[in-house]
Amino acid sequence: MCTVSYVSHSNRSFITSNRDEHTGRETAYAPVFESINNKKIIFPKDAKAGGTWFAASEDGVVAVLLNGAFVKHIPRPPYRKSRGLVVLDIISSYKPFELIAAIDLHRIEPFTLILMQHNRLRELRWDGSNKHEKELDGSGSYIWSSATLYSDEVIRHREDLFNRFMKQREEPTAVAIEEFHSNNHRDEENGFIINRSSGMKTFSITQAIVQPGKIDFRHNDLLANREFEETMYISPALINL
Repeated sequence: MCTVSYVSHSNRSFITSNRDEHTGRETAYAPVFESINNKKIIFPKDAKAGGTWFAASEDGVVAVLLNGAFVKHIPRPPYRKSRGLVVLDIISSYKPFELIAAIDLHRIEPFTLILMQHNRLRELRWDGSNKHEKELDGSGSYIWSSATLYSDEVIRHREDLFNRFMKQREEPTAVAIEEFHSNNHRDEENGFIINRSSGMKTFSITQAIVQPGKIDFRHNDLLANREFEETMYISPALINL
């Protein structure tokens, strides 16, 4: 939930996320299919609050969360609900893009949400007081870094690394993108795989490969050294809802 990239090429989109957490936090459960609001969803479940930072649903929606909005904030608990449960509220809706405009986020900790469906791409930032929504070009490529872990200077450096990576590949692949996310670039404090003296560490890399008719869902648990792969088939009956 601390680094997310989006890459679109031909008829496929790749959404990849690194989850960075403190080593004192429990690791998440492996991705499973669940039915929420009569909608089939796959996601790794956070062991602490039961939410998630990365989910895909049978109507072709992918939602990915990053902690923080624009700047590093001071946490002010107690919060009404965890951000990971907000992700599930949104992706379980049959009108997720409408819901993010209407959902009440009062007393929810700041976050950034990337929401994608059928080449439609939306960024929502909640700064603790206001929503900031942005429609993005679904045929483009983007990278986000959590404002809670990375300075503006580091965020710009990571964007530069990503742009150079994209320029070197005429046809990006899921494997190449995951390898990019697996590189610490000789910097354990600010690389894409971190292992900080403070205890912050990259727990996992999760990726959704969205293509006609299905979403291939991959999850690499770096702490347990285990990989999971599942396929979510997109229901044609839900596409136009």
